[in-house]
Parts: sequence; structure tokens; C-alpha cells
Amino acid sequence: MSAPAPRRIAMWSGPRNISTAMMRAWENRPDCGVSDEPLYAAYLLATGLDHPGRDEVIAAGDTDARRVVAALSTGPAPGGAPLWYQKHMSHHLLAEFDGDWVLALENVLLIRDPEEVVASYLRSRSTVAAGDIGLLQQARLFERLCDHLGAPPPVLDAGDFLQAPEAQLRGLCDRLALPFSARMLAWPPGPRASDGVWAPHWYATVWRSTGFEAPRSRRRSALGAEGRAAVEACRPAYERLREFRLVAP
Repeated sequence: MSAPAPRRIAMWSGPRNISTAMMRAWENRPDCGVSDEPLYAAYLLATGLDHPGRDEVIAAGDTDARRVVAALSTGPAPGGAPLWYQKHMSHHLLAEFDGDWVLALENVLLIRDPEEVVASYLRSRSTVAAGDIGLLQQARLFERLCDHLGAPPPVLDAGDFLQAPEAQLRGLCDRLALPFSARMLAWPPGPRASDGVWAPHWYATVWRSTGFEAPRSRRRSALGAEGRAAVEACRPAYERLREFRLVAP
């Protein structure tokens, strides 16, 4: 007798968010396997974009998007776990990768104020455009999921989440009809075998972490014309999604 199919929780985020810490939280559950940005290699090959470690990411990943999405939507979870947490970047969902496979997942959107995202993005990249930070893609996915489900999917706002991680995680688990695990709140520091090969370029802070960090007040950065244009282009999408964010008691 074959094992029952896993539940597939897909978290769609933009860059410079708390997506990797969120992956740590789910991986620390005893019932959960995780995948780290499984569409990244296919995305880089399709777009030709020059990201840190590009060649290594393409060499290590599967660049056949059709094969990747088939595994994500119908294949077994890592380690045969009953719960499969998939960490996705929403801008990796290119038009040619899109399709009904997404509807086979239990989708959650993780959003962040675009001004904070762009400021953080420009600390490690020289340029930014609205399509780079994922909010426009999240908004399109949100509308599609609303049409499919007849109701909004869960939305987490990183700013709210860091104010009350336990309450937010409990609320999300309730929405998903999953038992909450206190192990989601703390994890051992260091790298994981599940981390993508790009982790040395991006995950230093998460590797040092043992839980979700309290939010820090940051001085607003001067974004320049390009950064400000990206923020303003994404602001309506963010505000639309924020209307549906999880508000924990």
C-alpha cells in the first residue's frame, strides 16, 4: 500500500522578507519536510538573469519547469513526510511555468511593505524594478486563488508577524486545520542540508538565528528615483493584499 499523499503548503514570498526564517520554523516541525525555492534554477535559465551564484544554482537545480511542478504537485514530500512546506519566490512563477498545478497546493502569501523590501534589496543589488520584488506577482496569484477557492487564501504580513510570531503561527495553523507545534518558534543555528546552494550568498543572518527576531526600527533609506518608482508601482498591490492579512488575537 502506498503512503498517503502529503499535504503541500506553498508559501509565496518576495525577496528580502522572512521567508527563510519561516522555512526554518516549518522544518523544525517533526512532521514536515521542506523545499527551498525549487523553481529558482529554471527561473534563472529562462530569464538569463545574473544572480549571485547563478551558474552553481543552475547546475545544482532542475531547470525543467514542467518536471519540477509535476513533482511539487504530485510527488512525495522530502523524506516521505506527511507535510511538505514549499518556500517559493512569487517572481519565479513565470508565465510559462504557470498553470493549474498551483491549485493543487495549499497556498499562503507572505507580504512585506514594498518600501522596506526595496531598501533591503538595494543594499545587495545595484538596481531594482517593480517586478523584482514579487508583490505584483503575488497580487495576480491572489486573485486567481480567490477565483478558485471562492474565498481569499491566507495572507501573512511580515511586519505584523514579527510583532507576535506565536499568535500568527497559531492563527495560520488554525486556518490550515493543522496542529500548532511550539517547535516552530525556535530552531538550532547553522546551515541545513535543505538550504539551496545560494545560501552562502544570502543566509548568513538566518544561519546565526535561533528564532524569529524582534522587529527593529530602521531609518528610512533614500531610495532614489528608481527605487521610489518600484515602491509606488507595488504599493497598490501591497495595500490590496494587506486588507486580507491574518490578524491574530
